[in-house]
Amino acid sequence: MKKILITGANSYIGTSFEKWVSRYPDKYSVDTIDMEDNNWKEKSFKGYDVVFHVAGIAHIKETRKNAELYYKVNRDLAFNVAQKAKNDGIKQFVFLSSMSVYGIENGVIDKNTSPNPKSNYGKSKLQAEELVIPLEEDTFKVAILRPPMIYGKGCKGNYPRLSNFAQKAPFFPNVKNKRSMIYIDNLCEFVRLLIDGYNRGLFFPQNKEYVCTSEMVKLIAEAHGKKIKTTKLFNPLLRLLKFSTVNKVFGDLIYVKNMSEYKKKYYLQDFCASIRSTEG
Repeated sequence: MKKILITGANSYIGTSFEKWVSRYPDKYSVDTIDMEDNNWKEKSFKGYDVVFHVAGIAHIKETRKNAELYYKVNRDLAFNVAQKAKNDGIKQFVFLSSMSVYGIENGVIDKNTSPNPKSNYGKSKLQAEELVIPLEEDTFKVAILRPPMIYGKGCKGNYPRLSNFAQKAPFFPNVKNKRSMIYIDNLCEFVRLLIDGYNRGLFFPQNKEYVCTSEMVKLIAEAHGKKIKTTKLFNPLLRLLKFSTVNKVFGDLIYVKNMSEYKKKYYLQDFCASIRSTEG
């Protein structure tokens, strides 16, 4: 049995992962630790095989006042936890980073794309990676995940805003874009397999299919027994609007598929099924 410690009590991804592996009670034992104060430093990590570090700050508006907090939590805390994990004999440290380290709102990311974050969130995640990776040794494997947008029941971010809009609006722009996304259960299965293999390195999990925002909104509406019409009437206006929210919703942003290949199947639900599960 593998003993896993999740850092970040009540986090969406940590809670989802704990629930996911609870279906394998003979294979995994999971504990969670709260990171909101310094009491975690008093807890011994000895006896655990894996630390899954998901504690961090996301989905809050960045300001000058909270900039320092991003680095304190997303960078410094990650490094301190990784150091403690290594000193206490942990075999594998799994760090949840983000696609945001690339600083790209529109485009295609491949293995030659260099990180160039623009936000404090992306910068703090990349700097955490750069501190944690040198800690790796044969006895302390480091796995870093850079997932795209994560969605699922109870998630935060842009997805619930789109879901609310899809349930109320009669019309939505018809834009043929492509975005990399990952359903929470698919991500949890990916992490489970990663832990099974004690794998190390950079990983880019995503759904098998790219997502078209207009099609996603239609599926969300259908899941609630509603119909939403898509129209190209607004498309000229969208092309003129260059601000970030429009880019995130209607722009193209993908990982090339071969970056996300893994030796075992982790995309257990296709996109249509995942939307029904999220909205069900």
